[in-house]
Amino acid sequence: MTLPERRYGYVGPEDVRRAVVPGAGGRVIRRAADLDAHAGAEESEPFTYVVGLDGLLRLAPRRSEHVACAGGGDVLGAGEISFRRTPQGPRVHEVSNQSTGYCPDPDSWPAVAAALDEAGIGRPDGFTHALVFRRCERCGENNVVREGVFVCVFCDGDLPLVWNVSPRDP
Repeated sequence: MTLPERRYGYVGPEDVRRAVVPGAGGRVIRRAADLDAHAGAEESEPFTYVVGLDGLLRLAPRRSEHVACAGGGDVLGAGEISFRRTPQGPRVHEVSNQSTGYCPDPDSWPAVAAALDEAGIGRPDGFTHALVFRRCERCGENNVVREGVFVCVFCDGDLPLVWNVSPRDP
């Protein structure tokens, strides 16, 4: 049985979301050859990536906002990714879920893996660097859990053990 994939809504600064140009978004990578066509595809520089609700990988320059790469929409995964060329074709060198705009859980890996598999891009068995995000229920700030310590860096409140960084109600 396949579990439904979690959708991640944007949780970053509202002014960043408002700056997203309608119709814009990251370059869709449907197949490995699309990486070669990607303007400025430097092997040493990671990309910002998202996996859209359509399950497709989208890339943008590293310093791009994830919400801009996603065209303002929800995602199935987000983070940073770099590639290396191999005799078998492009392969993911490093991939993370590092996106403070979406704060995806490490459980987003299956969506990222499926997008890479669909494009025919070699990949590792999981994130090479996974972050754990939690929202403090006391002060409302988003946190990165470090070294398994579930304590808010802003107010010292306890952080929940399960992912809870969904968009706030307006």
